[in-house]
Amino acid sequence: MVRDCVSLVVFFLTVSSRSGISKSGERLPGKNKRRRRLCSITLPAITTGGDKTNCLFRKQQEATLKLPKHPSNRKSLDSQPLKQPSSSSCCNCPFLSQILRSLLQICVTLCEREVAMAASFVGGAALGAVLGELLRAVVKVQRKTLMFKRILERLESTLEDIIPTVEKMEEMDKVLDRNNGEVGKLIKVIQRGKKLVLECSTIRWWYACWRRPRYADKLLGLEKSLKAFCQIVLQVEQSRDTKETLLEVKDMHQKVKRLILNGKSGGIINMPAVLSGFHVPEAVGNPVGLEVPLGELKMEVLKDEASLVILSAPPGCGKTTLAKLFCNDEEVQDIFKGNIFFIILSRKPTIEGIVQRLFQHHGYKVPNFRSEEDAVLHVEKFLKNIGPDPILLVLDDVWPDSASLLDNFQFRIPSYKILVTSRSVFPRYGSTYKLSPLNYSNSRTLFCNSAFLPGQDSVIPDEVVNRIVKGCKGFPLALKVVGRSLCGEPVDIWKKRESELSKVGSILEYSDLLFCLQRSLDALDNTPIIKECFKDLASFPEDHLIPATALIDMWAELYKLDEHGLQAVSNLHELSSRNLADLVVTRSDSNGYNQHFLTHHDLLRELAIHQTNLETFEQRERLILEVTGNDVPDWWVEQKQLRFHSRLMSITTDERFSRTWCNIQAPNVEVLVLNFRTRSYTLPEFITGMDNLKALVITNHGILPAELTNFPLLGSLSNLKKIRLEKVSIPPCGFTSTRFEKLEKISLVLCHIGQALTSSSNLAISEALPNLMEINVDYCNDLVELPPEIGQLAEMKRLRITNCHNLTALPREIGGLVNLEELRISSCIEISELPDSIGNLHKLSSLDISECADIKRLPEQIRELQNLRRIQMMGCSKDFELPESILNLEHLEEVKCDEETAVGVISCSMDVSNVSKHQIPLGKNIAVTSQVKKDSQSLEKNPGNQFLC
Repeated sequence: MVRDCVSLVVFFLTVSSRSGISKSGERLPGKNKRRRRLCSITLPAITTGGDKTNCLFRKQQEATLKLPKHPSNRKSLDSQPLKQPSSSSCCNCPFLSQILRSLLQICVTLCEREVAMAASFVGGAALGAVLGELLRAVVKVQRKTLMFKRILERLESTLEDIIPTVEKMEEMDKVLDRNNGEVGKLIKVIQRGKKLVLECSTIRWWYACWRRPRYADKLLGLEKSLKAFCQIVLQVEQSRDTKETLLEVKDMHQKVKRLILNGKSGGIINMPAVLSGFHVPEAVGNPVGLEVPLGELKMEVLKDEASLVILSAPPGCGKTTLAKLFCNDEEVQDIFKGNIFFIILSRKPTIEGIVQRLFQHHGYKVPNFRSEEDAVLHVEKFLKNIGPDPILLVLDDVWPDSASLLDNFQFRIPSYKILVTSRSVFPRYGSTYKLSPLNYSNSRTLFCNSAFLPGQDSVIPDEVVNRIVKGCKGFPLALKVVGRSLCGEPVDIWKKRESELSKVGSILEYSDLLFCLQRSLDALDNTPIIKECFKDLASFPEDHLIPATALIDMWAELYKLDEHGLQAVSNLHELSSRNLADLVVTRSDSNGYNQHFLTHHDLLRELAIHQTNLETFEQRERLILEVTGNDVPDWWVEQKQLRFHSRLMSITTDERFSRTWCNIQAPNVEVLVLNFRTRSYTLPEFITGMDNLKALVITNHGILPAELTNFPLLGSLSNLKKIRLEKVSIPPCGFTSTRFEKLEKISLVLCHIGQALTSSSNLAISEALPNLMEINVDYCNDLVELPPEIGQLAEMKRLRITNCHNLTALPREIGGLVNLEELRISSCIEISELPDSIGNLHKLSSLDISECADIKRLPEQIRELQNLRRIQMMGCSKDFELPESILNLEHLEEVKCDEETAVGVISCSMDVSNVSKHQIPLGKNIAVTSQVKKDSQSLEKNPGNQFLC
């Protein structure tokens, strides 16, 4: 029945197409004869005979009905299968109507395609062939007649020059899927010319006296047309190609800029990807004694039969360091290319969280997983699709209770290998490589590298050094920490440490290793603030980068350090020099610390928590709560109203946390750190009782920005001075719906800002934030423009916007920030100019427009900034122009840029004919500091008020 219906419909369409009958039964008008003729040619090939009808119906059963709208983009009929109809609808009228509509659509498509092909033939596609026919006609006529010989020879030469160029042009147009409409008229001229040339061969000698001049004029006209084509049409074609290329290059440039702008100063390519924790890290420092283990591990992992290898050793023995060395080994890099994934696991990881981070790292859309099994299917599909290079998956720091996680990553994929680091051994999962502690020789070398400065003559007796080295039992972490704690100390301190270590029979036990590290921490008693700062690091989850800017905000309130962070960063360097933490600078940046991070060994974090827990629960200076799932402390379940006296409180929850908040009374808390992973986060009600809260740090360690609810609660914190939000979505008018009387600083990182800073209906921004002095915005890609109301913040001193790639302009109202001292608009690639109102910022001393490649000039109003001392423009356009009025700025000391930009700056600002290569003065007291981007060294000022480049 269905087959018969299809046959009837096809027959109807065939007849109607041949007879020019429309769907409604009316005869098509005469102007559609061309389409009717095309239909009569095309349709019988599909519809003639029952076998072909059955074939068409089989094609209908294979897949989609959907065809592209534009004929030039449509694929062949065979590549556009039709959607299989359901069995329930095969025999009813809607199905017949659907078949009818489908076949009509196919007919129209075929007609349009044939028309397009015909147009293409009439256009540029046939130009080379037509010119070739003309050339053959010219050669043929030359052989037959002596008349017009010189003209025909010139025509032959012209055609031989044109044809190769035209053929190349046609090939390129075919590749680019582009029609050449410009030469359609020329084809008609050439076709008439061919006819003319052939007629010349038929002229008899008795007609030559009066026909020859007329034909000669026509041949000269043809020659003139061809030469005009060479001079005009081909030049126009070349110009169009050039402009299209420039447009494509510009579009590509905009895309590439986002990838490379952060790498220009020796930094990273994609900061959010690095924060996701999947990039391959480099081993810090110069590891000692790992050459042999590295070779052995390579042999173990790279064996053909090895699919999963466990790298096992006690804590502090160098497992992670060896794994990093392995991943960065040249031979390993050559084998796995870019398919090396280094995953640092948390204490209790989830497969969903790991897979989400993996997708984020590669820039893929993060899916919503229905279950753990769904996440496993996604990661398997992902790994199978990233070939053909071999794949290496490194799972760092797998705890015994997370061993089952390994099952989820074992797939039957060719050349797929897994390397696991763990304190434990998992025999059932694969072969194990046990990393042994360092031998005595390597232990002493590593210890001395930490304990003694280079070139320093040791006054410490060798026997004391030897006993301390032996007491550390070959553990790299203990050797480095103990050695650094003794660096520069007198002999008596060394002997005391030797005595303490001799009391421990072996530090192979976890508690004994902690005791060894504890003794080194006691060495900080004479610098108590460094010791307190070390303990504060435990406020952040393990195996995560700790932003230096967050620590600066915390320590400014807890220890009254300077607001600019100089003392805080000095403390970070001190912790790093003592091997109690590692300072990581992801990008050399001399203006701010938003690219500075801290990491520390999980064992050292446990040591910090251990130190904190020595005090009674209610009396602790720091309250650090880590909640896994809904496994909360007993006092939380019992809803006891405990009163804490802590100054610092940190609460960390994971993606499975769903409990309601308990009632915590902590009126003395000055710094609150909230870490979470959920997609939405409700601020706890108990923060309204934190009357002394001065700094709030909220960090989402999940993948996407989380919805933050209960935001208006923050307005009740009368002493709150600093807010730092990372990877959260701020509600509209979040900062203007209530009054923040004492709020001085807002820092937003990887956030969705939306309308958070827009004035609310009942409160202007100047009323909501009367004392705001600093705004920092970093990697907030939904920020397209700043609200004009920002110009009402009269107390603002520092405005820093970095890596906001969609920010297009600054509002004119920014000129209202009359107290602004620092304006930093860095790595905002869509900004093309600064507003003229910048001339109203009379207190501005520092202007930074680094990596804003589209900014070509500064406004003339910059001459009004008489307090401006420094301009930073690293990575700006080489065509950048400084206005001449900049020479009138009395206090301007330095214009800092890279070498490319310096050439443009100097050439437009001064005569450089008598200036040496390395000394580039811009004015009486001004110098251009040209700096190679990979070198962040400071530049020295020479006696002649010039800066050395």
